[in-house]
Amino acid sequence: QVQLLESGGGLVQPGGSLRLSCEVSRSFISIGNMAWYRQAPEKQRELVAAVRGDGSTTYRDFAKGRFTITRDRAKNAVYLQMGSLQPGDTASYYCDADIRVGKGGGTWNTYWGLGTEVTGSS
Repeated sequence: QVQLLESGGGLVQPGGSLRLSCEVSRSFISIGNMAWYRQAPEKQRELVAAVRGDGSTTYRDFAKGRFTITRDRAKNAVYLQMGSLQPGDTASYYCDADIRVGKGGGTWNTYWGLGTEVTGSS
């Protein structure tokens, strides 16, 4: 079973930085789009940034200029470098990935990690 393992969350002062990591483990054929989402308490999960299979990226407005998403194909990983963090960025951050699994041509499925907590202190 494919697993996504996030790390890098923590408590950060206003204006501080964090780098989140997400690595894909177990057996798979290939990885397509990868993305970071976040969910603040009592709010819906929302997209933060995404990187497609071709390397192109998309950012929500609140992330533009502050966050950078990158991927390392050799490590089967995606990263989110976050800067100028504020209390409003407090949330659980999740990565997701479209991964092809199985035998032969395989099938594409979307997998989620369990999340990592980011807390912006006030």
